[in-house]
Amino acid sequence: MPRSKRNKAVSLTQVKPGGRPKKEGLVQNVTEALDTYDSIYVFRFDNLRASTLKALRMMHKEDRYFLGKNKIMQIALGRTPEEEPKDNLHKLSQHLTGTSGLFCTSRPRKQIVDFFKKYVETDYARSGTPATVTHIIPAGPLPFQHTMVDQLRKLGLPVMLKTGVVTCEREHKLCTKGVPLTPEQAQVLKLLDVKTCEFKIALVAVWENNNYTELSK
Repeated sequence: MPRSKRNKAVSLTQVKPGGRPKKEGLVQNVTEALDTYDSIYVFRFDNLRASTLKALRMMHKEDRYFLGKNKIMQIALGRTPEEEPKDNLHKLSQHLTGTSGLFCTSRPRKQIVDFFKKYVETDYARSGTPATVTHIIPAGPLPFQHTMVDQLRKLGLPVMLKTGVVTCEREHKLCTKGVPLTPEQAQVLKLLDVKTCEFKIALVAVWENNNYTELSK
């Protein structure tokens, strides 16, 4: 008879101590999702914000996102054919590296793939993030209140009050593409309402009906 993989005991002995109930809860939730949803995707992401994840979860109320320690999610899926609760899950598990997560759904693959191909959200870049563009502030009036002159000067902007209007005295290079932003540069971009940080989800692989498919490398 074929070996049954259901109700397989999951060991956390190789996981560093601390937060064990939370880790066990993540393993249990992922394991339960395997019986609830038809498809499990591994996805990768950059620049994730809590508000963005909340919005995605609201859009996909019938689906489930898992973000946690990769090692714990790998244990839930199984790291080897002997550990996996269902066939070929260990192949999906190997993609849980870096900034990655699991997306569980029963909707058609085409619908999911098409959605994430088009999905992108922009947000304010944070300090330490490489600038995606070289941003130049031209000389002339700026859209700030006159009470902000001292604050803007502390942020490195060459500004002055000219007939009550905040004015940039000369052309000023705020940031250079590829160079990590300083806290001051990130703050100025936010004050200017310039969103340069893009959040996208890249689907890496999918498991459905005991079959594994790699979607991208």
